[in-house]
Amino acid sequence: MNNPVAFEIYGFKVMWYGILIGLGIVLAFILAYKNAKKKGLDFDVLIDVFLISFPCAIIGARAYYVIFEWSNYKDNLSDIFRIREGGLAIHGGLIGAFLAAFIYTRIKKISFLAYADLVAPSIILAQAVGRWGNFMNSEAHGGPVSREFISKFPEFIQDGMNINGQYYHPTFLYESIWDILVCIILVIILYKVKKGYEGVVISSYMILYSIGRFFIEGLRTDSLMFMGLRMAQLISLAGIVLGLIFIFIIVKKNKNRNVIK
Repeated sequence: MNNPVAFEIYGFKVMWYGILIGLGIVLAFILAYKNAKKKGLDFDVLIDVFLISFPCAIIGARAYYVIFEWSNYKDNLSDIFRIREGGLAIHGGLIGAFLAAFIYTRIKKISFLAYADLVAPSIILAQAVGRWGNFMNSEAHGGPVSREFISKFPEFIQDGMNINGQYYHPTFLYESIWDILVCIILVIILYKVKKGYEGVVISSYMILYSIGRFFIEGLRTDSLMFMGLRMAQLISLAGIVLGLIFIFIIVKKNKNRNVIK
Protein backbone atom coordinates (compact mmCIF):
# COMPACT_ATOMS: atom_id res chain seq x y z
CA MET A 1 0.00 0.00 0.00
CA ASN A 2 1.36 3.43 -0.96
CA ASN A 3 2.03 6.45 1.22
CA PRO A 4 -0.04 9.36 -0.15
CA VAL A 5 2.31 11.90 1.49
CA ALA A 6 5.34 12.82 -0.64
CA PHE A 7 7.11 14.87 2.03
CA GLU A 8 6.51 17.41 4.80
CA ILE A 9 7.60 21.04 5.11
CA TYR A 10 7.41 22.34 8.67
CA GLY A 11 4.60 19.95 9.41
CA PHE A 12 2.69 20.69 6.19
CA LYS A 13 2.08 17.51 4.26
CA VAL A 14 2.67 17.69 0.52
CA MET A 15 0.55 15.03 -1.13
CA TRP A 16 1.49 12.99 -4.17
CA TYR A 17 -2.01 13.63 -5.49
CA GLY A 18 -1.36 17.37 -5.81
CA ILE A 19 2.14 16.90 -7.19
CA LEU A 20 0.92 14.59 -9.95
CA ILE A 21 -1.97 16.85 -10.87
CA GLY A 22 0.52 19.72 -11.10
CA LEU A 23 2.85 17.62 -13.26
CA GLY A 24 -0.05 16.71 -15.52
CA ILE A 25 -0.88 20.41 -15.98
CA VAL A 26 2.74 21.28 -16.83
CA LEU A 27 2.96 18.53 -19.46
CA ALA A 28 -0.44 19.54 -20.82
CA PHE A 29 0.78 23.12 -21.28
CA ILE A 30 3.95 21.99 -23.05
CA LEU A 31 1.90 19.92 -25.49
CA ALA A 32 -0.64 22.73 -25.96
CA TYR A 33 2.16 25.20 -26.71
CA LYS A 34 3.57 22.96 -29.43
CA ASN A 35 0.12 22.34 -30.89
CA ALA A 36 -0.78 26.05 -30.80
CA LYS A 37 2.31 26.86 -32.89
CA LYS A 38 1.42 24.09 -35.33
CA LYS A 39 -2.18 25.30 -35.73
CA GLY A 40 -1.37 29.03 -35.71
CA LEU A 41 -3.45 29.76 -32.58
CA ASP A 42 -2.60 32.27 -29.86
CA PHE A 43 -1.14 30.46 -26.84
CA ASP A 44 -1.74 33.54 -24.66
CA VAL A 45 -5.47 33.18 -25.27
CA LEU A 46 -5.22 29.59 -24.07
CA ILE A 47 -3.56 30.75 -20.84
CA ASP A 48 -6.36 33.25 -20.26
CA VAL A 49 -8.96 30.54 -20.78
CA PHE A 50 -7.06 28.21 -18.43
CA LEU A 51 -6.94 30.80 -15.63
CA ILE A 52 -10.72 31.02 -15.82
CA SER A 53 -11.46 27.35 -16.41
CA PHE A 54 -9.10 25.60 -14.00
CA PRO A 55 -10.66 26.90 -10.76
CA CYS A 56 -14.08 26.05 -12.18
CA ALA A 57 -12.80 22.56 -13.02
CA ILE A 58 -11.66 21.98 -9.42
CA ILE A 59 -14.96 23.27 -8.05
CA GLY A 60 -16.94 21.18 -10.52
CA ALA A 61 -14.90 18.04 -9.87
CA ARG A 62 -15.30 18.33 -6.11
CA ALA A 63 -18.97 19.33 -6.22
CA TYR A 64 -19.79 16.41 -8.52
CA TYR A 65 -18.04 13.97 -6.18
CA VAL A 66 -19.58 15.39 -3.00
CA ILE A 67 -23.10 15.35 -4.45
CA PHE A 68 -22.92 11.61 -5.08
CA GLU A 69 -21.14 10.93 -1.79
CA TRP A 70 -23.25 13.34 0.28
CA SER A 71 -23.90 10.79 3.01
CA ASN A 72 -20.18 10.85 3.82
CA TYR A 73 -20.04 14.65 4.08
CA LYS A 74 -23.36 15.84 5.49
CA ASP A 75 -22.27 15.37 9.10
CA ASN A 76 -18.82 16.87 8.62
CA LEU A 77 -18.98 19.68 6.06
CA SER A 78 -15.37 20.75 6.59
CA ASP A 79 -14.25 17.56 4.85
CA ILE A 80 -15.66 18.94 1.60
CA PHE A 81 -12.62 21.21 1.31
CA ARG A 82 -10.01 18.49 1.91
CA ILE A 83 -9.32 17.87 -1.76
CA ARG A 84 -5.61 17.15 -1.23
CA GLU A 85 -6.59 13.65 -0.16
CA GLY A 86 -8.54 12.90 -3.34
CA GLY A 87 -12.19 12.91 -4.21
CA LEU A 88 -12.23 14.79 -7.53
CA ALA A 89 -14.53 13.43 -10.24
CA ILE A 90 -13.17 14.02 -13.73
CA HIS A 91 -16.61 14.34 -15.32
CA GLY A 92 -17.53 17.13 -12.92
CA GLY A 93 -14.23 18.83 -13.65
CA LEU A 94 -14.77 18.65 -17.40
CA ILE A 95 -18.28 20.07 -17.09
CA GLY A 96 -17.06 22.96 -14.95
CA ALA A 97 -14.07 23.72 -17.17
CA PHE A 98 -15.89 23.59 -20.50
CA LEU A 99 -18.82 25.63 -19.24
CA ALA A 100 -16.48 28.35 -18.00
CA ALA A 101 -14.43 28.24 -21.22
CA PHE A 102 -17.56 28.43 -23.38
CA ILE A 103 -18.87 31.49 -21.53
CA TYR A 104 -15.49 33.22 -21.61
CA THR A 105 -14.87 32.62 -25.31
CA ARG A 106 -18.38 33.79 -26.17
CA ILE A 107 -17.83 37.03 -24.25
CA LYS A 108 -14.43 37.59 -25.88
CA LYS A 109 -15.72 36.51 -29.31
CA ILE A 110 -13.10 33.75 -29.61
CA SER A 111 -13.70 30.45 -31.41
CA PHE A 112 -14.58 28.02 -28.63
CA LEU A 113 -14.32 24.97 -30.89
CA ALA A 114 -10.89 25.89 -32.27
CA TYR A 115 -9.41 26.15 -28.78
CA ALA A 116 -11.35 23.15 -27.50
CA ASP A 117 -9.77 21.10 -30.31
CA LEU A 118 -6.37 22.52 -29.38
CA VAL A 119 -6.58 21.51 -25.71
CA ALA A 120 -8.25 18.11 -26.18
CA PRO A 121 -4.94 16.18 -26.42
CA SER A 122 -3.60 18.14 -23.45
CA ILE A 123 -6.62 17.35 -21.32
CA ILE A 124 -6.33 13.62 -21.87
CA LEU A 125 -2.56 13.79 -21.23
CA ALA A 126 -3.18 15.51 -17.89
CA GLN A 127 -5.73 12.83 -17.05
CA ALA A 128 -3.19 10.10 -17.84
CA VAL A 129 -0.71 11.61 -15.38
CA GLY A 130 -3.33 12.48 -12.77
CA ARG A 131 -4.47 8.86 -12.54
CA TRP A 132 -1.19 8.07 -10.83
CA GLY A 133 -2.38 10.28 -8.00
CA ASN A 134 -5.17 7.74 -7.49
CA PHE A 135 -2.49 5.05 -7.32
CA MET A 136 -0.60 6.90 -4.58
CA ASN A 137 -3.86 7.35 -2.66
CA SER A 138 -4.74 3.64 -3.09
CA GLU A 139 -8.07 4.64 -4.62
CA ALA A 140 -9.93 4.22 -7.92
CA HIS A 141 -8.85 0.61 -8.10
CA GLY A 142 -10.83 -2.38 -9.31
CA GLY A 143 -12.05 -5.51 -7.60
CA PRO A 144 -9.90 -8.20 -5.97
CA VAL A 145 -7.50 -10.21 -8.12
CA SER A 146 -5.26 -13.20 -7.46
CA ARG A 147 -1.55 -13.11 -6.71
CA GLU A 148 -0.98 -14.87 -10.01
CA PHE A 149 -2.82 -12.13 -11.93
CA ILE A 150 -1.06 -9.18 -10.28
CA SER A 151 2.35 -10.86 -10.67
CA LYS A 152 2.22 -9.94 -14.38
CA PHE A 153 2.67 -6.27 -13.45
CA PRO A 154 5.84 -4.47 -12.29
CA GLU A 155 6.68 -4.99 -8.64
CA PHE A 156 5.86 -1.44 -7.57
CA ILE A 157 2.37 -1.86 -9.04
CA GLN A 158 1.99 -5.13 -7.16
CA ASP A 159 3.03 -3.44 -3.92
CA GLY A 160 0.71 -0.49 -4.50
CA MET A 161 -2.25 -2.72 -5.26
CA ASN A 162 -1.67 -4.79 -2.12
CA ILE A 163 -4.16 -3.09 0.16
CA ASN A 164 -4.58 -4.66 3.59
CA GLY A 165 -3.29 -7.97 2.28
CA GLN A 166 -5.58 -8.12 -0.78
CA TYR A 167 -4.53 -7.43 -4.38
CA TYR A 168 -6.77 -5.33 -6.63
CA HIS A 169 -7.15 -4.51 -10.33
CA PRO A 170 -4.86 -1.52 -11.15
CA THR A 171 -7.64 0.25 -13.03
CA PHE A 172 -5.79 3.56 -12.68
CA LEU A 173 -3.07 2.01 -14.86
CA TYR A 174 -5.54 0.75 -17.46
CA GLU A 175 -7.03 4.20 -17.81
CA SER A 176 -3.65 5.96 -17.83
CA ILE A 177 -2.44 3.77 -20.71
CA TRP A 178 -5.71 4.25 -22.59
CA ASP A 179 -5.50 8.03 -22.10
CA ILE A 180 -1.97 8.13 -23.54
CA LEU A 181 -3.11 6.19 -26.62
CA VAL A 182 -6.06 8.55 -27.05
CA CYS A 183 -3.73 11.55 -26.68
CA ILE A 184 -1.59 10.28 -29.57
CA ILE A 185 -4.67 9.70 -31.74
CA LEU A 186 -6.03 13.17 -30.97
CA VAL A 187 -2.75 14.86 -31.89
CA ILE A 188 -2.81 13.05 -35.24
CA ILE A 189 -6.40 14.13 -35.86
CA LEU A 190 -5.60 17.72 -34.80
CA TYR A 191 -2.77 17.96 -37.33
CA LYS A 192 -4.81 16.43 -40.14
CA VAL A 193 -8.17 18.15 -39.65
CA LYS A 194 -8.95 20.88 -42.18
CA LYS A 195 -10.28 24.38 -41.60
CA GLY A 196 -14.04 24.32 -41.23
CA TYR A 197 -14.00 21.08 -39.26
CA GLU A 198 -13.47 22.71 -35.88
CA GLY A 199 -15.00 20.54 -33.17
CA VAL A 200 -13.92 17.20 -34.64
CA VAL A 201 -10.99 16.76 -32.24
CA ILE A 202 -12.89 17.55 -29.05
CA SER A 203 -15.75 15.34 -30.27
CA SER A 204 -13.25 12.53 -30.89
CA TYR A 205 -11.98 13.06 -27.35
CA MET A 206 -15.52 12.63 -26.03
CA ILE A 207 -15.96 9.38 -27.96
CA LEU A 208 -12.58 7.76 -27.35
CA TYR A 209 -12.19 8.69 -23.70
CA SER A 210 -15.75 7.59 -23.00
CA ILE A 211 -15.26 4.19 -24.64
CA GLY A 212 -12.27 3.42 -22.44
CA ARG A 213 -13.86 4.84 -19.31
CA PHE A 214 -17.06 2.83 -19.84
CA PHE A 215 -15.28 -0.52 -19.78
CA ILE A 216 -12.72 0.38 -17.11
CA GLU A 217 -15.43 1.76 -14.84
CA GLY A 218 -17.08 -1.66 -14.88
CA LEU A 219 -14.05 -3.03 -13.02
CA ARG A 220 -13.96 -0.38 -10.30
CA THR A 221 -15.31 -0.79 -6.78
CA ASP A 222 -15.70 2.89 -5.88
CA SER A 223 -18.02 4.07 -8.65
CA LEU A 224 -20.37 6.96 -7.96
CA MET A 225 -23.85 5.49 -8.23
CA PHE A 226 -27.21 6.87 -9.37
CA MET A 227 -30.33 4.76 -8.90
CA GLY A 228 -28.21 1.61 -8.83
CA LEU A 229 -26.29 2.51 -12.00
CA ARG A 230 -22.66 3.59 -12.37
CA MET A 231 -22.81 7.31 -13.09
CA ALA A 232 -19.52 7.35 -15.00
CA GLN A 233 -20.83 4.72 -17.39
CA LEU A 234 -24.01 6.69 -18.00
CA ILE A 235 -21.99 9.85 -18.69
CA SER A 236 -19.66 7.84 -20.95
CA LEU A 237 -22.57 6.56 -23.03
CA ALA A 238 -23.85 10.12 -23.34
CA GLY A 239 -20.36 11.28 -24.35
CA ILE A 240 -20.14 8.66 -27.10
CA VAL A 241 -23.55 9.53 -28.50
CA LEU A 242 -23.02 13.30 -28.35
CA GLY A 243 -19.55 13.02 -29.88
CA LEU A 244 -20.89 11.04 -32.82
CA ILE A 245 -23.75 13.50 -33.30
CA PHE A 246 -21.37 16.49 -33.25
CA ILE A 247 -19.06 14.91 -35.83
CA PHE A 248 -22.03 14.06 -38.05
CA ILE A 249 -23.25 17.67 -37.87
CA ILE A 250 -19.77 19.07 -38.62
CA VAL A 251 -19.23 16.78 -41.62
CA LYS A 252 -22.74 17.45 -42.98
CA LYS A 253 -22.31 21.20 -42.58
CA ASN A 254 -19.09 21.13 -44.61
CA LYS A 255 -20.65 18.95 -47.32
CA ASN A 256 -23.50 21.43 -47.65
CA ARG A 257 -21.00 24.28 -47.82
CA ASN A 258 -19.16 22.57 -50.68
CA VAL A 259 -22.42 21.95 -52.56
CA ILE A 260 -23.39 25.61 -52.27
CA LYS A 261 -19.98 26.63 -53.64
